[in-house]
Amino acid sequence: MNPADSSSDCKGGAYDRTRIIEFQSALLAMASHDLRQPLQVILGTHRWLARRLTGEERQYLTYGDRAAAEIVDKLDRITEALRVCETTGSLPLASVELNSMLQDIEREFCEPALHKGVVLRIVPTSVRIMSHATLLGSIIRNLVRNAMNATSRDGHVLVGCRRRGTLCRIEVWDTGCGIPPDSFSKLFVAFQRLESSPSNGLGLGLYIVKRAADALGHRIDVQSCFGRGSCFSISAQVA
Repeated sequence: MNPADSSSDCKGGAYDRTRIIEFQSALLAMASHDLRQPLQVILGTHRWLARRLTGEERQYLTYGDRAAAEIVDKLDRITEALRVCETTGSLPLASVELNSMLQDIEREFCEPALHKGVVLRIVPTSVRIMSHATLLGSIIRNLVRNAMNATSRDGHVLVGCRRRGTLCRIEVWDTGCGIPPDSFSKLFVAFQRLESSPSNGLGLGLYIVKRAADALGHRIDVQSCFGRGSCFSISAQVA
């Protein structure tokens, strides 16, 4: 065997192991961060019901049940993904149907959008990409959640896909506050919150999104006009 070839194989193996570790770390971080919203729904629902409960208002129990079921489903999927990754030593990528995923996200965010007075529109698509459904769904949810937080009443959030040859770009547009030019370097840094952001989070959302996208081999791009809105996009190979 040529020593140069052996060296190259070692480097490639080390790179693959690094990506696997990044994938596992991203999944665990997503479990703690992305499951926070359904937990808040459950807690808020129970607090509301503790104060008053009538026949018509029993529908709130449905929201709590749905959120609880979502937590269980995500935990199961994440656990299974970690098991596959540990067993095979590779990233468990597969063909992912984007349309059903985007429809689920639309159903999840339609009520918060209505409550805030934001118009949420998700454009149907027939594209399938090579990805990991649970991790990709969490990435998109994080981006939609950020777009909703950045957008004030009567604003718009638009999610759609553009296909360019063998690549598909999933785009999340908003008409929110935008990103100051001097803040782009902080976007994907852990525990860094933008001064223009109305969110009270810890500044982990975009950090997790970037790590998850890197682990999946997807590309993240950002466009923004301060005071007018932003677009975050994820590019992946078409299945």
